[in-house]
Amino acid sequence: MKAVMYGGGNIGRGFIGMLFSASGYEVTFVDVAEAVVDTLNREHTYPVRIIRGEEHQDIDVRNVCAVNGNNAEAVAEAIAEADIMATAVGVNVLKFIIPNLVAGIRLRKERGCKPFNILICENLMDANKVIEGMLKEHLNEEEQAWFDENIGLVEASIGRMVPIQTEEMKDGNPMRVCVESYGYLPVDKDAFKGEIPAIKNMVPFSPFDFYLKRKLYVHNMGHGMCAYLGNLLGLEYIYQAIDRDEIYLLVRGAMEESARALSIKYNVPLEEILKHITDLLNRFTNAALKDTCQRVGGDPTRKLSPQDRMIGSSTLALETGIMPAYIAIGAAAGVHRYINEAAGMVQSVDNAAYVLQTVSGLQKDSALAVLILSMYQKILEKADLRELRRFADAIIAEYLKEVI
Repeated sequence: MKAVMYGGGNIGRGFIGMLFSASGYEVTFVDVAEAVVDTLNREHTYPVRIIRGEEHQDIDVRNVCAVNGNNAEAVAEAIAEADIMATAVGVNVLKFIIPNLVAGIRLRKERGCKPFNILICENLMDANKVIEGMLKEHLNEEEQAWFDENIGLVEASIGRMVPIQTEEMKDGNPMRVCVESYGYLPVDKDAFKGEIPAIKNMVPFSPFDFYLKRKLYVHNMGHGMCAYLGNLLGLEYIYQAIDRDEIYLLVRGAMEESARALSIKYNVPLEEILKHITDLLNRFTNAALKDTCQRVGGDPTRKLSPQDRMIGSSTLALETGIMPAYIAIGAAAGVHRYINEAAGMVQSVDNAAYVLQTVSGLQKDSALAVLILSMYQKILEKADLRELRRFADAIIAEYLKEVI
């Protein structure tokens, strides 16, 4: 059995490629980093270190090789020969790999290959639809019809946390990837074409939209909020941030707002999501990961976009009758970071309103914008986190009086 892992970075090597190898596949990585490609082809193995606190477990991932993503013919051949494939290249890189995917798909069609599934391991809403549209731009009608019958674009929810690898984590081996122990891979059961392959720790779910939203609106939202609040306090690491009582309470409160909204939207028992939150908060404390607030809160433009973690979860909460006052604190802190990183912008309510309008799609007088701007104003006034929490509680109490 053969698998292609498009992307030899932290998720590709530290999670998906590792699962493919553990499931008995020969794994071909596709990457443009020559050092990674050369090392995999020379060694045919690489180390993964699972870390928790002071303890760790080393695993050698074997039976691997690589092709350079700039070698279109070799990539197409690898795709044509594979039984399963996954992508983990990052949202901004997807457009660059489309020509190679198209070439591989065409080669499979020419050879009459069996149905083929591609696990989409990208942090992007509706990633399967986005990639399908990008691929079909290059396919004619006959090829599109064959594609619809034979190619499954299967969204996956990546829950394993893999930080930027420091020299200390590499521990003398530049190919080493340090990861947390959580290793389950939920995927969209309904998207597969043909038989669902047996892959270690892969869990097919239907309907899958709930798990995507839970990942984005609970895990990613809570993680991002932890980072943005950590930024406000000048903290470097996520574990330092979540160790602060007030940050913990605010982040948990925000995650629970999303949990209640998801429970209502998808008719899922609230207790199930709350247990997941408890597990996540414990995982955030993993100091050995050395995950930074800078990394987790990076790319605030995407993370403040209308359907993403902060604004998307807030919108869902309002739609289901939940006041997202705690999430709004995280969104306001995200806006604060956005302005800090934007050239020529200074912190002001007017600029915050501009960010919410242009980045988040919120008009200044909308209910959600007003809520976030009220939290942002408190941040400008140097309110401490305890005061922000009291302010949020007062807004929730007033809201409950109106709806009861």
